[in-house]
Amino acid sequence: MTAGEPLVRSTSPVGEGEAAAEAASLRDWWTLLKPNVMQLVVFTAAVGLYLAPQTLHPLLAAVTILCIAAGAGASAALNNAWDADIDAAMARTCLRPTAAGRIAPAEAGTLGVTVALVSVMVLGLATNWLAAGLLAFTIVFYAGVYTVLLKRRTPQNIVIGGLAGALPPVIGWSAATGTLDVVPLLLCAVIFLWTPAHFWALALYRRQDYGRAGVPMLPVVAGEAATRRQIVVYAAATVAASLALLLTGAFGWVYAVAAVGCGGHFLWRAIQLLGHADDRRAVRLFRSSIVYLFLLFVAMVIDRAASGSVGS
Repeated sequence: MTAGEPLVRSTSPVGEGEAAAEAASLRDWWTLLKPNVMQLVVFTAAVGLYLAPQTLHPLLAAVTILCIAAGAGASAALNNAWDADIDAAMARTCLRPTAAGRIAPAEAGTLGVTVALVSVMVLGLATNWLAAGLLAFTIVFYAGVYTVLLKRRTPQNIVIGGLAGALPPVIGWSAATGTLDVVPLLLCAVIFLWTPAHFWALALYRRQDYGRAGVPMLPVVAGEAATRRQIVVYAAATVAASLALLLTGAFGWVYAVAAVGCGGHFLWRAIQLLGHADDRRAVRLFRSSIVYLFLLFVAMVIDRAASGSVGS
């Protein structure tokens, strides 16, 4: 795939691409990069970078985070380009620039490919090619595997596709060290297992949206009861993975308290949802899952600052 062949579908719900692009504001182009999603990517990548036993020069560290953020934005632009038709059918996404017709899917795809290539090349030159290769894999996996191959075909789309969102701390760690380690891989596992519970809580109270758009999310295909059971399973697996980090000896009591306390609350929220077909509980779980992941990673940073070292 090249910059001249953007990742787009052959049909567009917005009409003429040039007219759509001309109507776009700078804010629309920024929104195209999904900055809300980018914040989580940047945060977890920065934690992975901070936890690494080797340190980068502050300028190189800033370049690393910028490249990872740009890669996440590129993935989002490619996702918007491909999904413009189904985004237009959903209340949650119908105001996105490509769905609303303010940016043509072809233009969004071209931006995504260009930013992706630049971010990977700059990261490779600034740090190492392992980190750059992981970033390239993340972009291709999200845009190609999740968006194009899985999202419209299987209710397991978010399970498999969640790997893309789980890799940023591994990229941050490898940018500093040039290697992989059990610690960043377990960080990846925590986010990977957290993603289905987090996203299916959203899908529960947006199930009509997904059904109308024809996206086979788990609540649409398997029903709400089955989805709530799966949420509990993945929440429990997430907590188990977070506790497994203690077995590496990389963290101390600060992280242990957070992993047990925050993990227990996250799992309790999921169990609460199990017996109640209540959209309000689904919303609470969705929001509390974000807080849980944030506090867990903050605890890692505090523990690292207190102990002075991480790594096996």
